[in-house]
Amino acid sequence: MPFTKSKLMEFPRDVVVGHGVIEEIVDLCKKVNLGKHPLVVHDEMTKKLAGNRIMEILNESGYTVEDIVVSGATMEEVGMTQNHATKWGVSSLIAVGGGSVIDVAKLSSFNYGVPFISVPTAASHDGIASPRASIKEEVGSVSKQARSPVAVLADTSLISKAPYRMLASGCADVISNLTSILDWQLAWRLKREYYSSFAAVLAETAADLIMENAGYIKPGIEESSWIAVKSMIVSGVAMSVANSSRPASGAEHMFSHALDRIAPGKAMHGEQCGIGSIMMMYLHGGDWGKIKKAIKEIGAPTTARELGLSKEDIVEALLMAPKVRPDRYTVLGADGISREAAEHLVKVTGVA
Repeated sequence: MPFTKSKLMEFPRDVVVGHGVIEEIVDLCKKVNLGKHPLVVHDEMTKKLAGNRIMEILNESGYTVEDIVVSGATMEEVGMTQNHATKWGVSSLIAVGGGSVIDVAKLSSFNYGVPFISVPTAASHDGIASPRASIKEEVGSVSKQARSPVAVLADTSLISKAPYRMLASGCADVISNLTSILDWQLAWRLKREYYSSFAAVLAETAADLIMENAGYIKPGIEESSWIAVKSMIVSGVAMSVANSSRPASGAEHMFSHALDRIAPGKAMHGEQCGIGSIMMMYLHGGDWGKIKKAIKEIGAPTTARELGLSKEDIVEALLMAPKVRPDRYTVLGADGISREAAEHLVKVTGVA
């Protein structure tokens, strides 16, 4: 019988990371054949921070540039961006901003059928280069299939000026890959779910880079942004290899999405995933203390109080987590854990 397996893996073709690299936008657009009619997607703040400069550089180089200001990662904003792209017949999208802006551009470019460049102005989670978009719906954030950027332009001089809390949150998000991988391996062994050792190694490498450099990731140090952004890009590539969020999203992410429903807007996604990872590593029987130490060293929260949440919020999120994605098998099992077990978990890990 002939071998018939096939798989699509879409990666960023070019990644430029460093001080002042925003000035290289024209060279990058030419290199990846982005066309001469891009749509720049940004929010009010990132337009002033970097969007206006990017449009200025492109216009001076003979590009016909359109732009749109978005206000959040919702399907309404995605639809508005797609309509704008259709109206002007643009050749590509350039996302200039944080996670919400990039997610809107990512899904819009996927639906509209043109490539996009990711230009992060903050490093708050690993969506910089991933093929998934986190979109806010009534039930909370929902992960949707999108596309990876054709290129990433990460100016560390810009990213280092963003609030440090965002960088610390992004680092915690990448560290949580360590429990995502264990959950994926568990699903492979118990449910025979598809598993890619290559994708898992990439995701683990990204997390290890943050763990090993936790002591050097501090506010006001541009090199911290360099370390964090490189790790987040590798994490995004891991998801592209897997064609799934599995290498970077397990029970700790389900816990985070549950918290979004129980106490919306209290904490950042990566912060919640970091605390979730501490608890899930305990359930896996691994070195949860090592994860907690690294997250604390970076300056991200490790307790409910630091998140602005109560012990009961954490317990309820643990009980709700398996229902967030019932199709995704994790260490929490198909039926979840008991309230008694959840209360013991938050106590023994010192989370609450």
